[in-house]
Amino acid sequence: MATKFIRIEEPDVPIPVRQLVIGTRIPCNVFVRENEVLKVFLNKDDLCTTLSHDILREKGVSEVFILNRDSMNFDFYLSCNRSLIRTRDADSAAAFKEYSHCKEQHHQIDTALLIPGTEINFSLFVLDKLHYSPVVEATDKSRAVVIENMLNIDGDVAINKCDVPRYLEYISSLQESAELPEGNKAKRRALVLKETSKAVLQNFLADPKSGETIKEVNKLVNDMIECIMDDRDAIYALLSLKGYDYYTYTHSVNVAALSIGLGVAIDLKRSDTEKLGLGGMIHDVGKSKISHEILNKQGKLSAVEYDIIKGHVLEGEKIMREHKSFSRESFSALLQHHEKLSG
Repeated sequence: MATKFIRIEEPDVPIPVRQLVIGTRIPCNVFVRENEVLKVFLNKDDLCTTLSHDILREKGVSEVFILNRDSMNFDFYLSCNRSLIRTRDADSAAAFKEYSHCKEQHHQIDTALLIPGTEINFSLFVLDKLHYSPVVEATDKSRAVVIENMLNIDGDVAINKCDVPRYLEYISSLQESAELPEGNKAKRRALVLKETSKAVLQNFLADPKSGETIKEVNKLVNDMIECIMDDRDAIYALLSLKGYDYYTYTHSVNVAALSIGLGVAIDLKRSDTEKLGLGGMIHDVGKSKISHEILNKQGKLSAVEYDIIKGHVLEGEKIMREHKSFSRESFSALLQHHEKLSG
């Protein structure tokens, strides 16, 4: 039987970027040219956002391309949108932008450390369908008592980022508390360490050039090693496996805990385990250079957005080269954590 070859149609109709209407769904694939290679920038039915235009402007792109067969669809799209942006999709774009902004103002926590009957001086929120809804409001002057119902919530529980110091003070006080049975002390210690690590990592991602914060990260890695060496089961408390959304700082602590757990399990030298854990903790630091709207995007990334995401590996190396105390061996975690076994 003769083999059939199908010719892939090349994009050949140039479109001015200004004709991509913010807040609308694009009726066909849209391509950009990079180094003489055409790549999909927006897929059919993707939402065109202000971020889409920002990326094109940063790249110096003034025109994009569509397939010749899509010309009529695009003309119809233009005729529908020249005078009016589709309200529903504009609202969707606004809702996503608001969610992305709100996410950066909140900090996800583990409710396992909220003990019923204790008082808190920080508000709690739950993430549900891209919205942060209040669960309970509390301040220094108006404290709230933790009740069982607060802990039976579907969705990620978060606090205001400005309340993180209060939250850390609250969970640290549990170390000395007699509220829990003696047998729970090891698990409580690991949970407090995990939550403290998440807070420090969030600070480090906000200011990755901070020499003081990298010292804090180093200390937490050593604390994590001690914790796992004292009790191998502590690794389960150090991991955050249940989540409805993605948080770089939570993921980074997970990777560090698993890396250290592996090092301890195979009897790696203490110094090497420390380097491995440190690499795991800051392996995604390059994401601090990526727009929150790309990091928080729901759904498939465009080809251009995906290329930007892939750049976090080299961005991470650039950042950590400025930290002279950062171990050379730990760079493997930054540079190779997305590398395939084939190289």
